[in-house]
Amino acid sequence: MSATAELFNQHLIDPEICIRCNTCEATCPVGAITHDSRNYVVLADKCNFCMACVPPCPTGSIDNWRVRSRVSPYSVDEQLGWDELPAALCEEALLSEGSDQAVVENHNASKALDPTSPSASSASQDDLIKPASAGSTVPPWSAAHPYTNLYGSKAPICATVVGNVQVNEPGTSNETHHIVLDFANMPFPVLEGQSIGILPPGVDENGRPHHARQYSVASPRNGERPGYNNLSLTVKRVLEDHQGVAVSGVASNYLCDLKLGDSVQVVGPFGSTFLMPNHPKSNIVMICTGTGSAPMRAMTEWRRRERSGGKFEGGKLLLFFGARTKEELPYFGPLQKLPKDFIDINFAFSREKGQPKRYVQDVMRDRRVDLVALLKESNTYIYVCGLKSMEEGAVMALRDVATEGGLNWEGVSKALKLEGRLHLETY
Repeated sequence: MSATAELFNQHLIDPEICIRCNTCEATCPVGAITHDSRNYVVLADKCNFCMACVPPCPTGSIDNWRVRSRVSPYSVDEQLGWDELPAALCEEALLSEGSDQAVVENHNASKALDPTSPSASSASQDDLIKPASAGSTVPPWSAAHPYTNLYGSKAPICATVVGNVQVNEPGTSNETHHIVLDFANMPFPVLEGQSIGILPPGVDENGRPHHARQYSVASPRNGERPGYNNLSLTVKRVLEDHQGVAVSGVASNYLCDLKLGDSVQVVGPFGSTFLMPNHPKSNIVMICTGTGSAPMRAMTEWRRRERSGGKFEGGKLLLFFGARTKEELPYFGPLQKLPKDFIDINFAFSREKGQPKRYVQDVMRDRRVDLVALLKESNTYIYVCGLKSMEEGAVMALRDVATEGGLNWEGVSKALKLEGRLHLETY
């Protein structure tokens, strides 16, 4: 078969659904995903169809395919310019692009170009590089059923701002807000660990509407206020990027400046794996930094409400929370008021004056005895959320304490991943 005759299923990302959360690029083991300021795209010459990026995607935008000729795949520049996916090519269009009649008919008859099939890639399945992430792509067995993608960017739901307060000390460089959105009579069910997309008003530098920005929900399933159809977010005002270059975060500044009564366009909800276990006796270990505390706050508050309602049956909550200083740490005051017999809180501050730098992984190692005991229990679930830079340190700390405690980390980590008991959500 000549090169001009070959067909393949090109892996594409739907720009209308994608919330630019970077999960796919972070997960891809071969560097086949890239992005610009607007779109995430798959590199046709690098993608080996290992499918590692598909299960973790919170929206399903990554699971899209178009039959193309090998000599004319959609280019990176084409994909970066899309506002929506192109229509699938019909037989006539494939023929016009250089594929001969016999090959098109064979493709249509055999369906042999399934992206999961070895024939779909020049690399054999044995040669595919496996993703390095230790995180689960399945939810806990007892997690409640999540609803996802109820509202898209073409038909978002409108929410009203009913609360907006700063939840760390005024004057700190990491100004962080707790924002409450009310959905009135419109259904918008969310679970702890899920996220939503916010559509900022206005257009980008190219004159196109801003795409949605993803934020983890910081409230439990029955609302920020119990029994009300609302939810909360934890939002840091972004004034510089990770390299310290001055920028103005489009969505974060918009959200932090919202006034009571303002309307916000919301899409989602998203996420079907980073969910808390429903089993009340399950142990939950939470490791976070900054606004990565949002899903941890949601899980903690749901457990607190269960406890106050008499449903709490003894599952342990262990929190490792990192920030530069206690003044910058969101919810520091409220956390101090939680009963010690309800949650075991461990802070790590890296910029406290006169104190050595401490990160979450350092405090985890200090608590190695308690962590090992929890790792030995099959009903322990671990959640990591925050900046990408803290993910490796947290996982390595788990490895070290397990090994020092006489556990086989390879076996433990495999069980955690396969059983939906280790979840990583970093950005």
